[in-house]
Amino acid sequence: MNAFSRRSLITGATAAGLLAALPAGALALPAPPPVTPDRRAFAPDEQRFASYLTAVAPMVADTDSTGFFGGGWWRNPNASYNARVQEHVYTLAWFATQSRTWNPYRGNARVIAALDAGLGHYLGLQHANGSWPEYSRDQYSLAATGFAMGYLSKTNALLRRAGVLPSRQAQISAALRRAMTWFLDGSNGVVWQSPLTWANQTTSGLAGAALALRQDPDAQLSRRLTEAFARLARVGQSPAGFFHEESGADTNYNFEVMLPELADAWRQSGDPNLVAMTRKYTDWLGYNLLREPDGSGWFANIATNSRTSSRFYADVRPDPERTALNAQFVSEVPDLAAFVSSREDLAVARTAWAASSAPVPALVKQDTSPRILAHAIYGERYPSRAQRTAAIARLPYQRAHFTERRSDQGQDFLFVRRPKWYVGGYFGTRRATSLARTGLTFLWHPLAGTLVQSVNNNSHACWGTVFPGQVVDSNGPQQAEFLGGEPYRFRYRTASGSVVTEVTVGDRIVRSVRAQSAATEQIPLVVRDSDTLALDSRGLTLTRGRTVVRFDWGRPLEPRLRTASSITYPGRRMEILTVPHDGELTLVVTAR
Repeated sequence: MNAFSRRSLITGATAAGLLAALPAGALALPAPPPVTPDRRAFAPDEQRFASYLTAVAPMVADTDSTGFFGGGWWRNPNASYNARVQEHVYTLAWFATQSRTWNPYRGNARVIAALDAGLGHYLGLQHANGSWPEYSRDQYSLAATGFAMGYLSKTNALLRRAGVLPSRQAQISAALRRAMTWFLDGSNGVVWQSPLTWANQTTSGLAGAALALRQDPDAQLSRRLTEAFARLARVGQSPAGFFHEESGADTNYNFEVMLPELADAWRQSGDPNLVAMTRKYTDWLGYNLLREPDGSGWFANIATNSRTSSRFYADVRPDPERTALNAQFVSEVPDLAAFVSSREDLAVARTAWAASSAPVPALVKQDTSPRILAHAIYGERYPSRAQRTAAIARLPYQRAHFTERRSDQGQDFLFVRRPKWYVGGYFGTRRATSLARTGLTFLWHPLAGTLVQSVNNNSHACWGTVFPGQVVDSNGPQQAEFLGGEPYRFRYRTASGSVVTEVTVGDRIVRSVRAQSAATEQIPLVVRDSDTLALDSRGLTLTRGRTVVRFDWGRPLEPRLRTASSITYPGRRMEILTVPHDGELTLVVTAR
């Protein structure tokens, strides 16, 4: 990084002078002028900074005289005791220290004064034991501490290279040492459980510790970090392959937070446990991210998700993009190339971005993750288009026949692939959280792509049997019997036995339901804008290109279709098919 010129160097004394000049009780620090970014000025791999550039001046304006980053830019609650709000110290530090033709804030006294005050507030929130609070002033927060270690270590790297705020540098180093002492203690139940409760949060702290120890080596803490990486591999990942989020799978936190944090930690430490974990998770992704045959994107198997609902990923994801750092692992885990953008496709998207005449969109408050910027420090390792195409061809469901069952803590995950179909299911004696939905979770066709996506945290958009009052069997654990055979057969039931469902998967899918009383079959269909739907009393026909799919219940009933307006996809929509019946229904799904 470029060092400051003598003329532009801002010392801690200069920043302190600006703070001292404020009138008593000032509500905010003086802000620098706002900037309108020029798209053409940004290098392709730095386009992610453009929207953040628009936020520097208003962020400073929202910083009060205590250094609290008010204004609601990042994390809730937007309260002075929430250390997570202060994570934008990294954002201000980057713009205050980096020399770019498009960055007028390098060396800006007002930005550095706000950064100095923000760091003072951030460091002042640390508890004596080394932790930071989030939801109350006296909380010892895993998330706040883990992410603080990452942002503060990266901020300190910027300050050291630029020779800015030397007294804050020393304070950050001391704070990081206290935090690591607390965080790396294997007996600390806030950080370490078996299995981990929130693996992404624990991993974030290890990534921060790895960088902090490169800046300020400590033999004892380094040994404890090595032990912590091995412990993470033992307790942070399910035998099924996902990373633990409240003892279950979660696509968003696993793919968009945990895996990038692993990459961050690996680039700082080189620890082999992190590569092994990535390889195992990539295998899990190969069953749970469903590629559209037209190459437009990926549907996630999200009915199983414990916390969030990331339903769809575009095939090419230009910056700002939360999964970008995952590509760091591609050299070690080639199959991961399937799930990141290729160099060539990303270059096309970036060229189009630079050529656009539209204003650079300003950051929207709350959606301002500083991770987007912090993860830019490692450069880019995107695969070539050929590498990515080869990885996509290796996806498990590109094969025409397998039955895969995985289990973890009373949960069963089923994946059945036959020449015409790929079907997912989620069963067991327990769910990870009340957000998950059990039963059949997706239906995919090798030419038509995703036809059904069961959604979590939603009893109106999951595949299930519904009783009056929108009581659906999927909103609860359902234990399964895996009966085998060809076609493959399995049966599952509610805990009370109110619904028993038997499914066979072969050239056609047969779903037979026996409910204790009148009920409704509910199917969340993914419908492309170009599809044709024809609903009659005996079934529904969906035509997608040359593929014709028939959902047939074999007798006259009174079905309905309604659009799920709150669930959107690019070029698609969700249509909820409901079929009231007398308590027994046999649904046959065929394709030609």
